[in-house]
Amino acid sequence: MEVAAKNSLLVCTQLECETTEEMQASIEQAKVEGADLVELCIDSMEFSHISEVDKLIQHPTLPAIVSYSDEACKNTCLQVLRRALDLDVEFVEMDYEVASDPLMSEIIYSRSNTKIIVSSYLNGGGKPTTEKLGDVIACMQATGADVMKLEIAVDSITDLAPVFEMLTHCQVPLIALAVGSRGLISQLLGPKFGGFLVYGSLGGKSVPGLPTLVSLKQVYQLEHINPDTKIFGLVSNPVGHSKGPILHNPAFRHTRFNGIYVPMLVDDVKEFFRTYSGTDFAGFSVGIPHKEPAVACCDEVHPLAKSIGAVNTIIRRPIDGKLVGYNTDCESAISAIEDALRERQGINGVASHTSPIAGKIFVLVGAGGAGRALAFGAKSRGARVIIFNRNYERAKALADAVSGEALHFEYLHEFFPEKGMILANASAIGMEPNSDQSPVPKEALKAYELVFDAVYTPRNTRLLREAAEVGATVVSGVEMFIRQALGQFRLFTGGLAPEDFMRKLVLEQF
Repeated sequence: MEVAAKNSLLVCTQLECETTEEMQASIEQAKVEGADLVELCIDSMEFSHISEVDKLIQHPTLPAIVSYSDEACKNTCLQVLRRALDLDVEFVEMDYEVASDPLMSEIIYSRSNTKIIVSSYLNGGGKPTTEKLGDVIACMQATGADVMKLEIAVDSITDLAPVFEMLTHCQVPLIALAVGSRGLISQLLGPKFGGFLVYGSLGGKSVPGLPTLVSLKQVYQLEHINPDTKIFGLVSNPVGHSKGPILHNPAFRHTRFNGIYVPMLVDDVKEFFRTYSGTDFAGFSVGIPHKEPAVACCDEVHPLAKSIGAVNTIIRRPIDGKLVGYNTDCESAISAIEDALRERQGINGVASHTSPIAGKIFVLVGAGGAGRALAFGAKSRGARVIIFNRNYERAKALADAVSGEALHFEYLHEFFPEKGMILANASAIGMEPNSDQSPVPKEALKAYELVFDAVYTPRNTRLLREAAEVGATVVSGVEMFIRQALGQFRLFTGGLAPEDFMRKLVLEQF
C-alpha cells in the first residue's frame, strides 16, 4: 500500500493580535512555518478606524481568512466583514447568526470573488450526533455559504466519530475544529475524511486540540493523506509525552506505506474500541493506563501477552476485522538489559552464553502494564523478582504471578540485601514534567550493577544520571522504546521495519 500523490489540503493558523504591526509580523512567521493561509481574527485587534484594517487586508503576504466574531459589537462586525468583501479578500468567515442577518445576506449574494465561510460553534446540549450535526450543516448551507465550519467542544475522543462521518458525506466543503485536547485528531485525521483545511498553532505554542504548524509540515505531512490512508496511533492518557508520531510517520513515508500515526487521548478504552471499529483504524500502540484493560477489548491475544496480562500493541486483522493484542514491551526491555550486561561482562572478560540476568535479584518498581512485561520477562530468564509498588496489593498480585516477592514501597530506599542487583523502574516517577524525581535515592543505587528506566522523556532521567555517577551500567527507556517500536512497526505494516533509519531518527530527536 503505497503513499499517494499530494492532495490540495490547506494548512491554516489563527492569528489573534492587538495591533496591525503584530498581525503583520505573525503573518510573516506563519509563512516561514509553512502555513498556506492565515485567519485574521480582527476582533482581537484594537483599531480606531477601519482604514487600519484596510492596510492589513490589502497587502497580505499569504492568502487570508478575515473573521470577526465579537457579537457584542455587531455594527463593527458588519463593517469589517463588508470591507473585507469589498476588497476581495480570499475568504470571509462569519457566524451563522451574522450570515442570517438580512443586511449581510444581500452582501453575500452580491459579492464577486470572495468565498464565504459560515461557522457555527457547538458547546453543550449533549454529545454530538450525526442528526444534530446534519441539522446545523443544513442551516449553514441555506445561507449560501461556500465553505462551512463546525467548531465543537468535545468531552471525549469518541465524540469525534459523527464529525468524521459528516466530513465524509458533506456535499459542501467542511472544516471541523474540535476544541480541547481530546479533539486533536479532528485536525490530524480531517484530511482523510475530506476536511477542507486544518489548523495549526504558531510558534510551537501549545494549544489544546491543535497540532503545531511545524509538526503538521515536518512530522505529519498531511498533504500525503487520502481516503485510503490507514490510521494508527497511541491510545493513552496522557499522550503529550509520546515520541511515536516523530518515529512512525517518517518510517511510513520511508517505506512508502500509506499510513498515519497520531496521539489519541483516551479516557475509556472500551468505549474507544467500540466506537472506532472500522477497518480505517488499523492498529494501535497502547500506553498508560490502558495496557491491562485493553486485553479485554481484544478478540484474540498472543500467548505471551496473555500470560503477562497486558498488551502494548493491537492490530485490526485485515481479513476479518478482529482485534489481536500483542506485547512487544517484554522482549524489548529484557533484551536491552541483557545486551548492556553482556557488554559490561565482556569488558571484564566474563562472557557467557546464558542470560546474564539468571540468578540475580531483579528489583522492579511499578506493577502496571510495563511492570508486568518486565516481571514476566525477568522470570523467564531465571531472575529472582522483587516488586515495589505504591499500591502494595497490585505488587503482591504480580509477585504471586511470577513466583516473586512483593515489598512495601517505603522500604525501597533501604533494600540492598546484596550487591550486583538489577533495578528496573517501570513507574512514571521521573517522567516529564516531574523530571526532578527519582524512585531510589542516590546512595541506595550503589547496590545495583545495572539500572534500567522505562521512562524516556527525558532521555537521561535523574535516576539514570545518579546511577551512572555511582558506577552502575545504565539503560535508557529510549532503547526499549526503539526496540518495541520496531516490533510494532512490523505488526502495523506486515513487513520489515527500517531499523537503521528508525534508530537514527529516534536518537536525533531525543
